[in-house]
Amino acid sequence: MKTSSGKPHAVGGVGLMVGGGVAVAVSVGVVAAEGAGWWPNLVLVGGCAVVGGIGWLVTRRPAGARVVLAVVAVAAVCQVPGLFRVPITSTDAYRYVWDGRVQLSGSSPYSHVPLADELARLRDPVLFPGLSPADRTGVTGPPRVPRDPAGITAASADDPRTKINRPRVPTIYPPVAQAYFTAVALFTPWSAGTLGLQVAAAALAVALTALLASELKRRKRDPRWALLWGWSPIVALEAGNAAHVDVLAALLIAAAVALAARRRPILAGLLLGAAAATKLLPLLLLPAFTAIRHKDLRTPLVAVGTFVASYIPHLLAAGTLVIGFLPGYLTQEGFEDGSSRSAILALVLPPEARQLAAGLLAVALAVLALQRHGREPIAVTCCWLYGAALLVTTPTYPWYGLPLIAVAVLAGRFEWLVVPAAAYLAYASFGHDQRQGLIYLAALVIVVIPITLRQRTATRIRFDEPIEARQH
Repeated sequence: MKTSSGKPHAVGGVGLMVGGGVAVAVSVGVVAAEGAGWWPNLVLVGGCAVVGGIGWLVTRRPAGARVVLAVVAVAAVCQVPGLFRVPITSTDAYRYVWDGRVQLSGSSPYSHVPLADELARLRDPVLFPGLSPADRTGVTGPPRVPRDPAGITAASADDPRTKINRPRVPTIYPPVAQAYFTAVALFTPWSAGTLGLQVAAAALAVALTALLASELKRRKRDPRWALLWGWSPIVALEAGNAAHVDVLAALLIAAAVALAARRRPILAGLLLGAAAATKLLPLLLLPAFTAIRHKDLRTPLVAVGTFVASYIPHLLAAGTLVIGFLPGYLTQEGFEDGSSRSAILALVLPPEARQLAAGLLAVALAVLALQRHGREPIAVTCCWLYGAALLVTTPTYPWYGLPLIAVAVLAGRFEWLVVPAAAYLAYASFGHDQRQGLIYLAALVIVVIPITLRQRTATRIRFDEPIEARQH
């Protein structure tokens, strides 16, 4: 409790700043380990455990008046180490830079591939170290994406003359992501490469930390739990360093959840639709926002409308090419035939049965989310729905779990944080299907244990209530 002298708050503040210093050191260590290849994924998972321990320790102390400011300030510092290195975990940021630059030139990244000679004037030594504007690749005309797996693999191969991945195929990123790339490109010199996007992603991560802290405080919960997002080494690695657009999707999802909880269905729908038009995966959350029992479908309808409307300008500019490389990507990543997907199901099922089982599980999760609407906080529904979807599909790229970290913090369901962490261990085991499956299975077990204990506790409390209380 707080004393008249305020000492417990002072002690809590000191503990928070000491914990913040450790979190910054963890961010430095994780970025350094990733860059040097020093057991990077194990270091990352260990760093996540350290930050989780910090959260548990500091929240045991009374909170001072300026805890939100302190949490946000440390989150900003945690982003700094990644800004001093080029993206480590992927080359996606180079594609983001290119897409933004193409749109500023008046062309469409859906209509032209990076190696297209029509856009040779947009090449620079950062993105195209092996190609000058005067060089010719022989790639011209509208993109032609093969349909057969072998053709897709050949077309999506990297080219040593450019840092942009899949330079022979059009972009995969939806319209809101494209608007974001364009806005950042407008203020970023070509010579800065990915730095503008890295700074932008770091700023988004810090803004989301502030949003989570203020929302937790509004809900009478300890705002310091926002550090599980803001101080996370995963966020430091994938925002300030890799600049993944998933950070923007996470911010939009968290804002949509917060507005839905405040009974602002239209605004929540707009933000959820914008999130889906950033990274597609947020479409999985539509059942959590659908109030069938109350006959209120405003949020999902507005979300779908926003998503569709965002494509209209690009549809007018690029026609059917607006679909980009999405079909090829789904084939390449195993979503069509079930291969290299659903690692947990792969432990017991062949690819064809795996695909069917994943589809049935997805339907079951959607139905359960519809039934749970209004019976639990929407943040909780979004948390288990998104987390379960990741466990069912086990996507190849671990940064897809960034939105899960944000909604887990909002929901107070911290057991789900193990899923994004486990994804990095699985990512390091790519090509070893059984090992990947066992890693995700272990994450599933860790998630299920606290859920089961929580459910048993709630059932026991209801059973122990006096009959009079249950009647009312």
